[in-house]
Amino acid sequence: MSNICPSCLKGSKIVGKYSNSVRATKFNPAGKRRKYPNLQWARIPNGPRVKLCTSCIKKGINLSVKLA
Repeated sequence: MSNICPSCLKGSKIVGKYSNSVRATKFNPAGKRRKYPNLQWARIPNGPRVKLCTSCIKKGINLSVKLA
């Protein structure tokens, strides 16, 4: 299973470039890193458990998700 929320399709993204102190001195850039969505197991009515992001769980999308 990949790190993608099936309801909103939120996935991983690459973030970060330079911090403020680096921007001021132009020395030792921080580089890029990958951030993943906060996926948690959630129960779907009349169905299995799936991994949804916490923003979808807070909105109550897990109560109306339809699996194909």
